[in-house]
Amino acid sequence: MGEFGTSGLPRETFVGLYERMSLIREFEERLKWLVETGVPVGAVHYYVGQEAVAAGVCAALRTSDWISSTHRGHGHCIAKGVDVRPMMAELYGKATGTNRGKGGSMHITDIRVGVLGVNPIVGMGVTHAVGAALSAKVRGTDEVAVAFFGEGAASIGALHESLNLAAIWKLPVVFVCENNGYAQATPAEYAIAVKDIADRAAGYAMPGNVVDGQDVLEVYCAALTAVDRARGGEGPTLIECKTHRYYGHHQGDDTLRYRTEAEEQHARERDPLVIFRERVEAGGFLTPSELDEIDARSREALDDAVSFAESSPLPELGDLYTHVYVD
Repeated sequence: MGEFGTSGLPRETFVGLYERMSLIREFEERLKWLVETGVPVGAVHYYVGQEAVAAGVCAALRTSDWISSTHRGHGHCIAKGVDVRPMMAELYGKATGTNRGKGGSMHITDIRVGVLGVNPIVGMGVTHAVGAALSAKVRGTDEVAVAFFGEGAASIGALHESLNLAAIWKLPVVFVCENNGYAQATPAEYAIAVKDIADRAAGYAMPGNVVDGQDVLEVYCAALTAVDRARGGEGPTLIECKTHRYYGHHQGDDTLRYRTEAEEQHARERDPLVIFRERVEAGGFLTPSELDEIDARSREALDDAVSFAESSPLPELGDLYTHVYVD
């Protein structure tokens, strides 16, 4: 991609990419600290290490476009524009949360910015994105839907049905596989017959690309191509992002039961935020002080989000059955 395909990008793009990654990292690290200090926020799945995927893909989208997410969905939500204040309040179970305190970590939804919802059922969020893409085609609009899923969902039947349907109808959807190497503790090479999940795209007559999921610029360029293809009526694309989650499958998971220290050290040497900083600083796109200022704003945003969540009221008992069924 030449100079990582970035020589013609405006400065605002670099700023936006780093703002997204920095805010995701700060949100997840702050959440981890809250969990470890005993704040009852329910079951959580940290996104730390995978920030480049969500940031790169969502930067290629418009606010009116849609995404569906996974159980590890905080990064997707933040990258698509969900406010971290109601997100944190939702984790606290407060009435000011994105789902009024009723959903928690694995159900965060914000239709206003195109987040169809975090979905804890493996592979099922993909079907929602395909539905949104079908809606856009039927209505004659130009929205694009992105379906995020992990390598653990790569062999789920609903995913393959979705790939096939999207290909047949040339739906404006981009399938993004975040391959972090492990479905809970099961290595991808044990559970998946092909070397690259993107190879399966050929079976559905769509492009399949493998990208470095630690390089936000590479992810962004691949996403732009796929989104433009979808918006232009040419149909779906499958992008496989090779990435790494720093922590366990969930907050109580010990990764050293199935990963080696050397493996984890090697992965952390390719931190997506560090890679980005080094490249944009070397290219003269952003300065260290500008990047540090973004990090400082992220910390301030999380200070504010935690304060907002802690000071927000709990839902009223009478609201137990509200917003559950359509009236």
